[in-house]
Amino acid sequence: MSNADRVVLALGGAGTVGSGIVKALLDKGFKVAVISRDNSRLEKLRGFVSTSTRDNLTTLVGNVGSEEGAEVVKQALLKSVGKVTDIVSSLGFSWWQGGPPHSQTLKELHWVIETLLFSTFVSWKVFFPLVRDDPNCTYTFITGGAGEKLLMPGTGFLTVGAASTLAFCQVLREEYPEVPCKLNQVKINTGVAPPERMAPDYLNHLDLGEAVATLVERKNTTHTVFPVNCPVDLKNVILEGNIQGCPSLP
Repeated sequence: MSNADRVVLALGGAGTVGSGIVKALLDKGFKVAVISRDNSRLEKLRGFVSTSTRDNLTTLVGNVGSEEGAEVVKQALLKSVGKVTDIVSSLGFSWWQGGPPHSQTLKELHWVIETLLFSTFVSWKVFFPLVRDDPNCTYTFITGGAGEKLLMPGTGFLTVGAASTLAFCQVLREEYPEVPCKLNQVKINTGVAPPERMAPDYLNHLDLGEAVATLVERKNTTHTVFPVNCPVDLKNVILEGNIQGCPSLP
């Protein structure tokens, strides 16, 4: 199956991380669909991607964070593109630095978990059946390393939410060890930003996008975690084909 015959649903595709992935996928010849609750973000994304590939981008307004909303937009998606062959989920990349836990409310913790975990779960439950049973299909999670450490004082709830997402991805790999679909995870252990907002050791979202698009294009690994700790990893770990992912199953 050529890239031109593949349709990638990029969940979170209108965000900083997702937009780099969407652009790279389009530049490689994929058709891409993006869902967002905010139409202005979709318009910004359309202006961001290459002019020559814009016709291959489908944008839909919808809410993948609720089961009802996700089901509705799934039907609209299938009506628009006909099929989905690949899914990249970069939901939940939201910075939080609200203070130490004793100063927070249960409502705030619920919001963080909803943002970082619930949307990832709901969208997986609704969209995974579209690709689950086909060995030529892929589902790739983009997660962050914040779930493994406290990044700085006041970011504790971010760690809790990100850890929940990491655990969820582990559960999926181990609960579905023989699912035909290629199920992988790219775990980003550093910051990601567009070129104009780069900081030392950050990943350029365009470079990250190229790496993820290459992984999707190859579809030759499954049930694997690809840790990315610095910009060099994007080239050495994925782009040059020296895949040193961490298989989570024997």
